[in-house]
Amino acid sequence: MKKIAFLFPGQGSQSVGMGKDIFEAYDVVKERFQEAEAITGLPVSALCFEGPMASLTETVHLQPAVTTVNLAFLAILQQEGVKPHVSAGHSLGEYSALCAAAIVSEADAIRMVFRRGELMHREATRHQGAMAAIIGLPMETVQALVDQVAEGIVAVANHNAEKQIVITGAPGPVQQVSKLAAAERGKAIPLKVSGAWHSRLIQGAEAEFREFLDTIVFHPPESGVVHNVTAASEAAPDRIRALMAEQLCSPVRWYDSVHRLMAEEVDTFVEVGPGKVLTGLVRKIVPGDYPCKLYNVHDMASLEGFLQDAG
Repeated sequence: MKKIAFLFPGQGSQSVGMGKDIFEAYDVVKERFQEAEAITGLPVSALCFEGPMASLTETVHLQPAVTTVNLAFLAILQQEGVKPHVSAGHSLGEYSALCAAAIVSEADAIRMVFRRGELMHREATRHQGAMAAIIGLPMETVQALVDQVAEGIVAVANHNAEKQIVITGAPGPVQQVSKLAAAERGKAIPLKVSGAWHSRLIQGAEAEFREFLDTIVFHPPESGVVHNVTAASEAAPDRIRALMAEQLCSPVRWYDSVHRLMAEEVDTFVEVGPGKVLTGLVRKIVPGDYPCKLYNVHDMASLEGFLQDAG
């Protein structure tokens, strides 16, 4: 393992029971959960370990919950001396990536995602939104279909893989693009979400979130982070802070980010946190002849397996 990339999942990776086995085994994990509960006033461990799923999936609960689990696994890896050359996180996951690079503290990451969840929830209750995954069409085609819809708000939210693109916006326009995609032989899958994330429908949150971010200390990165908005790394703390505010309503450039990691000659991709979404996407993006290993650290067994290989 020469160059390790830590990849941190976001919304959609949650499952009831996440983090429970490592919580029972590691004091550093218990500390992460206690800190998150103290900051948010939420029963984070109960939400993660017992659910119910409906409650865990509410964005106000989900953002601190998934972030706490990500940071718990990160804390173990750090304790074991495993360091990333570079990190990236998918949307919400980017806050965990900031911690991996020591740009922000773990406590501040929880503060930020908790506030982010509150503001996103508020905007989602004000403006009904929808999202859909468009499978089988390239970015240029999906963007062209989005541009065809003249009325209402619809945009690209995530470029997840070459032909896996998520659209976001008001329910009518999202449905319109979905129908146009089907006519182009693409497949449109409506997503179970409570808001139109990464769209102008939640723009009402951006100015307040920007102000909140001004209260957080951002440090120069100790290792690289490939950011969602630019699919590039950034060295200036103020610029990173600005990117995190922009990220709310900008597309997540995951496909481009993985290509950037390949350009940096990453040979070990480690998904750190619940689920296997990002490992699946990396598998779709990385060419068959690109030499690399993929790991998924989401429970005790996968953690132990990775640590054994990492030596």
